[in-house]
Amino acid sequence: MTELSEDRKRDFEAAAFRRLVEHLRARTDVQNIDLMNLAGFCRNCLSNWYREAAEADGVPLSKEESREIVYGMPYAEWQRLHQTGASDASKAAFERNRPKDH
Repeated sequence: MTELSEDRKRDFEAAAFRRLVEHLRARTDVQNIDLMNLAGFCRNCLSNWYREAAEADGVPLSKEESREIVYGMPYAEWQRLHQTGASDASKAAFERNRPKDH
């Protein structure tokens, strides 16, 4: 395996994160509950992880600010434009598989 410096690893990880966020912004048809049920994380999880990383580095970031970074718009606007109602099956699957922090 190619040896990477810590700076290069960080740069590549950041690029992968940016691409994931870009992908999720484009796939507004994929609802957060679907992501949670299939992968165990969603856009809100990403925004929470982003906020936690900022705060660990001494940068205060509100929940709304970190969500806007991930969603590319205020969360309420994304919900209004793209969020649909979850099916009963999706809700049941979420309750069965819900991570402890949700």
